[in-house]
Amino acid sequence: MPAAHLHALLSVVAISVLSFAGALVLALGPARVRRLLPTLVALAAGALIGNVFLHLLPEAVEHTGAFTPTIAWWVLGGLLGFFVIESVIHWHHHGEDVHEHAHGRVHPVAWMNLLGDLLHNVIDGMLVAGAWLVGPELGLATTIAVALHEVPQEFGDLGVLLHAGLTPRRALWLNFLSAGGAIVGALVVLFAGQSMHVEHQLVPLAAGGFLYVACADLVPELKQRVGGMGLVTTLLALAAGIALVALIPGHGHVHAPHG
Repeated sequence: MPAAHLHALLSVVAISVLSFAGALVLALGPARVRRLLPTLVALAAGALIGNVFLHLLPEAVEHTGAFTPTIAWWVLGGLLGFFVIESVIHWHHHGEDVHEHAHGRVHPVAWMNLLGDLLHNVIDGMLVAGAWLVGPELGLATTIAVALHEVPQEFGDLGVLLHAGLTPRRALWLNFLSAGGAIVGALVVLFAGQSMHVEHQLVPLAAGGFLYVACADLVPELKQRVGGMGLVTTLLALAAGIALVALIPGHGHVHAPHG
């Protein structure tokens, strides 16, 4: 198995295992998790934004030799595509009202939440695998950005599943199965997409998608949660997220421009 394939699969498996981070809700208690959440969200936003401007876009430009309209269209496609996806499934991601349900019955919102997560994780897996096919630096940076984004999301997901009537044990395992969608997405790219050489198209697509998630989802959430001295902590966490992906070395090679 090529090294890039192995690294991509190990990365998406590790990201899938992060679904158990939701168990911290049970271990630490909801109150402590709520206090921790803004810092984790800021760290994830910084990592996503840093990955876009320090790795994904430079790689896309390096591959084509210039910032071409084609790159711009793929970035816009990522932005609009993630907007559509989030618009369809986002309503059940943030603990929408779950009406009273009979004891022992699970509210349908639990299954909707898991289905939405499955789709989201398949896309994440495709983007991570595509990044590893381009190069190890880009693969590592994308893996870190996606992983940091997953941790705070898992807190909210577990809360929705528990509120919908699932037992903690069942909620954790079903959430893990949903997270396994990242492995499916990665396999699609590694064994089907590579023959069509889609990895370089996935780079600007990921840039647009990550920008959408960071700026349209995470940053507005921070603005609602953070105030006073908490702003300092948030800025430090944002800077730490950017610094984390900045520490990954850049590409030491230059692709021949196409055409």
